Amino acid sequence: MIVDCGIYRDGRRVDSPSDIGGAVAALRSRDDTFCWLGLHEPGEDELNEAAAAFGLHPLAVEDAFKAHQRPKLEAYGEVSFVVLKTLTWPDRRAPLRVGELNIFVGPRFVVTVRHGPNIDLQHARHDLEERAGLLGHGPAGVLYAICDHVVDRYGEVAALLEDAVDDVEQSVFSNERVGEAAESIYRLKAHVIGFRRAVRPLGAELDPLVRGRVAGVGEEETAFFRDVADHVLRLSDQVESQDDLLSSVLSAHLARVGVQQNDDARRISAWVAIAAVPTLLAGIYGMNFEHMPELHWWWGYYAVLGLMAVICVLLYLRLRRAGWL
Repeated sequence: MIVDCGIYRDGRRVDSPSDIGGAVAALRSRDDTFCWLGLHEPGEDELNEAAAAFGLHPLAVEDAFKAHQRPKLEAYGEVSFVVLKTLTWPDRRAPLRVGELNIFVGPRFVVTVRHGPNIDLQHARHDLEERAGLLGHGPAGVLYAICDHVVDRYGEVAALLEDAVDDVEQSVFSNERVGEAAESIYRLKAHVIGFRRAVRPLGAELDPLVRGRVAGVGEEETAFFRDVADHVLRLSDQVESQDDLLSSVLSAHLARVGVQQNDDARRISAWVAIAAVPTLLAGIYGMNFEHMPELHWWWGYYAVLGLMAVICVLLYLRLRRAGWL
């Protein structure tokens, strides 16, 4: 469906066609205008209509319809095709939500095809429409605004991931008994891997924009894309650090679990050793032999119980001093 369609001239919005035909007619009426058409999960017929109206390459249209692409930038003559991954993480217990944004950038148009509810470009559009200077750069300015908006959302997710990683690290290295942190660590690593798949390839794909090797991107626009590329590089380093930290935290957690299990085994062995003494003496005196030491002595029963208690106390103190209890 068409989310929004705007016709822009001299850094401001001058028309809002309700369909693709109206947008094409508005572009033909004046040569100093350009169009930004926003589509959300369009059907095949609707996407083919946009492709025919703006002269989009069939291979790029097919990629935009299937929406299972890695971040990339491809040139088809004067039309550039950009694929971005969108990320949101609404809750720590929820999975990382990954969507896709396909952008066609031509000399006088921008067509965005959004898949998934992860990102709303309306905010980016309204913000851009209030910045006439940036909007005056035409389709290149729109592409920058979209990239900047998406990367800003990356930064929000990265901050949430960093807080979650710090919490897991503190729980693993706390003085409390080791809990079930492995599941949380593995879940966070899955989120970090999904984040890295979205961010890491983007740095190389932005390089043609930074160097001004894309049609419609001049020297003035490259400064904007350098800023985006710098943010992407910083986020890429951040996610790599988080991944390394999670690997270290997982190793430390497993080591602590092993130490804790060894400590539990020592404590169990110590109590078994203490319990073995009365078991041994009671077993001997329970064999019903006729001739046994102090068998007919009136104090024999209490003497054996006292002997059991003394040996158990001595064993307890010795094991306690050794650190087993």
